[in-house]
Amino acid sequence: MSTDGTRETGTISINTENIFPIIKKWLYSDKDIFLRELVSNGIDAISKLHHINVVEQLKLVEDYGVDITVDKDKGTLTVKDNGIGMTADEVRRYINQVAFSSAEEFLRKFKDVEDKNQIIGHFGMGFYSTFMVASNVEIDTLSYQDGAVGVHWSCDGSTAYTLEETDRKERGTAITLTLNDDEKEFLEPVRLREILKKYCGFLPYPVRLAGDQINDRDPLWTKPATEVSEDEYKSFYHKLYPFAEDPLFWIHLNIDFPFNLKGIVYFPRLNTEFDSSKNGIKLFCNQVFVSDNCPELIPEFLTPLQGCLDAPDLPLNVSRSYLQNEPQVRKIREVLTGRVAGKLGELAKNMETFVPIWEDIHPFIKYGMMRDDKFYEKVKDRVIFKVAGGKDYTTLPDYLKRAEETHDKKVFYTNDEAAQTTYLKMFQKQNLEVLVMDALIDSHFIQFLEMKNNDVTFKRVDSELTENLIEAEERKIITGPEQKNDNEQIEELFKEALAGKDHKIKVESLKDSSVPAMILLPEESRRFQELTRMMAKKELEMDIFKDSTFLVNSANPLVQNLVKMENGGRKDDARLLIDQIYDLACLAHKAFSKERMEAFLERSAKVLEMVSGKD
Repeated sequence: MSTDGTRETGTISINTENIFPIIKKWLYSDKDIFLRELVSNGIDAISKLHHINVVEQLKLVEDYGVDITVDKDKGTLTVKDNGIGMTADEVRRYINQVAFSSAEEFLRKFKDVEDKNQIIGHFGMGFYSTFMVASNVEIDTLSYQDGAVGVHWSCDGSTAYTLEETDRKERGTAITLTLNDDEKEFLEPVRLREILKKYCGFLPYPVRLAGDQINDRDPLWTKPATEVSEDEYKSFYHKLYPFAEDPLFWIHLNIDFPFNLKGIVYFPRLNTEFDSSKNGIKLFCNQVFVSDNCPELIPEFLTPLQGCLDAPDLPLNVSRSYLQNEPQVRKIREVLTGRVAGKLGELAKNMETFVPIWEDIHPFIKYGMMRDDKFYEKVKDRVIFKVAGGKDYTTLPDYLKRAEETHDKKVFYTNDEAAQTTYLKMFQKQNLEVLVMDALIDSHFIQFLEMKNNDVTFKRVDSELTENLIEAEERKIITGPEQKNDNEQIEELFKEALAGKDHKIKVESLKDSSVPAMILLPEESRRFQELTRMMAKKELEMDIFKDSTFLVNSANPLVQNLVKMENGGRKDDARLLIDQIYDLACLAHKAFSKERMEAFLERSAKVLEMVSGKD
């Protein structure tokens, strides 16, 4: 080190000459981060001065702020604050010694690391991000302390620096970057405004670009929830996500124990084009934007959440590896989970407004219940199910309570109201409630609910016939010397006509006489087939009718007439109708091949001719 009057030159005491190229390569993945670092340092300097001003009663009256200006002719960008400033000794300590010693430690530990995200946040080197874009960096500063002398520091990216006194009269710090020739984009006001809006849009002191204030100093999450209106919540959401529809609901966070966390999270209105990679929570640290890609903060089942979280205890340059291993991150996830559960409880008090919200969020809530036992316990009685055939919704406990008299501990459901309409009509005529469970997640959710409620079973409407649908006494329609039971007669007729079909044939007299026949798919075997299909690496052609029962309704007038037709010499007509009845039952479960559909339509024409009297 040498001095010439008030001018000092020297070299940084580090053991390598090429540290700056390595810092430039590894320090940050996005070059524009340098502006965030400089502005947030300026805000920090102002915050410190404001604190000192209050504590020491300095009675400073200032228009605090950070100003960004450019000089295109000189190719320079300047970030200036009117904060606490630095003395020459503080420049030596904080710029020459502390930061560079951190840089040397960084070099020693991380120069061979492949993943940049492993190193960001380990060292306080924000100031040196400037050398990613600048060939020369200058600091002009004046401390707030009485009698302080202005200081000028300059470095060209090597280990050499100059430090000298100046006659600076303005308190605070100005950092001027001489930009590299290929970094002149950072001289363009439009580009700078874009960066400042992204990283510095909610800082607590004014951030000005060429005199125009960029930031909102009092973002909504800094205010008490009691002072924020519904319109303000929506307006703030649209400020964050300009092209989105109104959110479904929001949660205002203001936590100071056992850790600090503020924020507003929104559950967006979803559509079929929802892409979680384009959304997500915006993470802030003391109102400085950190990242909008921090999935570690959000429970997996709450991926759609949007909004802002301000976690001042997290480092500004937070890394993915840090988030994965930081206990506070786990606590934040737990808080969000608990608050969402609480919000569901509030929303469920008004079913009229809750139902449309539930239609959007229920897959995520169900998934969360399956993944998190604590969440399940908090929301299990808030889960609602649509009742088939209407607009009513019910909870599972309420459904089971109403079912005690008719089908205790058994839950009937449909996963396709249109395809299973025949079955649903029978249930509805007997006042048996059926729940609609037609979401992709519901097949898993059903088994989860059975596991959690081991005395409850779920039965799809086409899986079996409850005794509530069957007549108590059989009717006789066959007369003659054999006096066979009518059900036995019908069973023999269908077994003969459908010989070779892979179904068990059963005859019952149902309370609903409108349905001639139906196919019953046992719940357990059907679930096993669906599970096998999902686990297969390729789509399997599976026999959905395996182990099924073809149930014939002897109460149906057409079925009753078949035996009379058979005995009256119209065997071909009876077989034609049996084939038609069989195909109609099959159509409720699977689409026909081209050939089978052609045969079905041709047979339908013949049936129409028959009923029109053209025998």
